[in-house]
This record gives sequence, C-alpha cells and structure tokens, in this order.
Amino acid sequence: MKLQRVCVVGAGAIGSLFAGHLGTVVETTVLTRRQEHAAALNREGLRVSGKSSLHPKVLASTNPADLGDCDLVIIATKAAAVEASAGSLQGYFPGAHILMVQNGLGCEEIIKKYGDWPIVSGVTFMSGTRHSDTHVEYELDTATWIGPWAGSTANFEAAREIEALLNRSGLKAEAYEDLLPHQWSKLIFNSAINSIAAITGLPHISAFARQDNLEDLGHLVFDMMNEAREVARARGVTLADDPWEMNVRAVSQGTTGGDDYAHVPSMLDDVRNKRLTEIDWITGAIVREARKAGIPAPYHETLYRLVKAYETSWSLQPACRQETASGE
Repeated sequence: MKLQRVCVVGAGAIGSLFAGHLGTVVETTVLTRRQEHAAALNREGLRVSGKSSLHPKVLASTNPADLGDCDLVIIATKAAAVEASAGSLQGYFPGAHILMVQNGLGCEEIIKKYGDWPIVSGVTFMSGTRHSDTHVEYELDTATWIGPWAGSTANFEAAREIEALLNRSGLKAEAYEDLLPHQWSKLIFNSAINSIAAITGLPHISAFARQDNLEDLGHLVFDMMNEAREVARARGVTLADDPWEMNVRAVSQGTTGGDDYAHVPSMLDDVRNKRLTEIDWITGAIVREARKAGIPAPYHETLYRLVKAYETSWSLQPACRQETASGE
C-alpha cells in the first residue's frame, strides 16, 4: 500500500492537526461541512502553531468529487457526525483505507454500511485548540494508537504503514495488532472524565484524582472506572493501561501544567456550547456492553441519563422561562 494522497474528513481541532501535519509530507485534501471553510483553506492554507510550526497548502471542498482519488481517508469528525460523513463518501475513494479516530465504540460499524473499505481503528490522545478555520494550535502531542478493525479486510501491515506516515509527518503514532485493549482503556477513561466534566462544569483538574476527604470527586471517578473495568473483564477485554493511573498522570503537574492549564474535555466543551455530546458512544457504550454481559453498571447508567437529560434541557429552557414569567 502506497500512501501518497490523504483525505481528512472533518477539520475541527483533531482533523486540522492531522491535515496540517500530513500536508507537509504528502498531498492532502480536506472534506469540510461548510463551503466558506473550504474556501478559506484553499485561499490561506492550514497553519499549525504550538508544538509544531507548519503552514502547508491543502485542497478543500464540501464535495468529495472535487478532491480526486486518495489512498487513505481519515474520518476525524465527532462520533455523532460519522453517519453523515459516511453517507457523503459512499461511492468515492474505492481504493482507500479508512482510519477512524473517534471516541468510544461503534463508529466502524457505521462506516461499513456505506462501503467495503478496509478500516483501521484509531485512538488519539492528542489535542489542540482551533482558533479559526485555517489555524489550529497543537497542545498535547501524545500518540495516536491504531490497529486493524476485525470487521473489515484491513491488516496489521496497513496499520504499520499508516503509523510510519503519521510519524514522518511529525505526529506520534503506535500500531498494534489488537487495538481493543487500548480502545477500552481510553473508553473507560473518557466515560468517567467526560461525563463528570459535562455535569459538573469542571475541566480536568486535580480534583478528579483527589481522594483525601469524603466529598472528594476522585472517589466517584475511581468507582466509575472500577465499574467499567468489571464490564471490560466480563466482555473478555484485558486493558492496556489502568484508566485511573491515566487520570492521575493527566492531572499531574508534569502533564498538564497544573489546574491553571487544565484540559477541557470535549464533552464539557459541547455542553458549554449546547451541542449534542458523544455520550451515546462513550458512557452509553459502557452501559450497552454491561447489559450484553448481564452485569449492573449503576454509575454509568446514572451519568449517561444525566447528560442526556442535560441535552434535553436546552430545548426546554425558553419555554420554562416563559411559563415562570407568566406565573409570576
């Protein structure tokens, strides 16, 4: 497999980091949702600051027919947008491999409905801040883990070639024959951190690892992660990393720079902007897997339903305010 042309679908923070780095080593195109976004990328290129300083030219469009063929498609949208993205790709890029980098479980099955592409699963911890349609700041330069998805024809050799390309571009990548232990480690980490952040409004600060007093939030985080460990064990998955230790490392001074520089989990950012979250693919995935295993998951069910209720509240708030005002 020769990786000479890459198409990145979705140019949010993660998609822009992929496109900005890959655009320096291979021909890179970007499939955007908005026409003005594509026009800006075609006019100005894509600037990456922070951990990298890059400014490649990219070809962007809202229509895959404008982008030519490619060897690798990276689906970098959020999980909720995968279905629409897959639909737009149907009939295009027949010779390409697809790399998925969504949080949670289940997006590969969605892609498979729209084409017979070889699919490589991905788990990424890198993060950035999107300052504009053409500028992204590279903040956390941790590795993207990749491996062939068992439900497709992708093999480990393809994952190794994608790993090499990502590393050559200046990103960090590690390929594994079996990605499930790594997917589940991040799934459990995200399920607790993201849902708790969404409900409390707290970024990922040291409170998430504190267990000294009765009221400390770390107790809830630990118990929720422990519950998910039992679900993983029941589903026959051995974790690659301890989610609690991942949490402790992430809020340590050496990783985040302390509470003043705390990372805002994606679900908290969605809640702040009243966007639908990825709760169904993250915490909801743990709930579904627990039910398949026939074991209880009360922490996950509670947080899952609270976040779903929070999403529902956004559409009801104007009516509730009007009713209160008229009652007074």
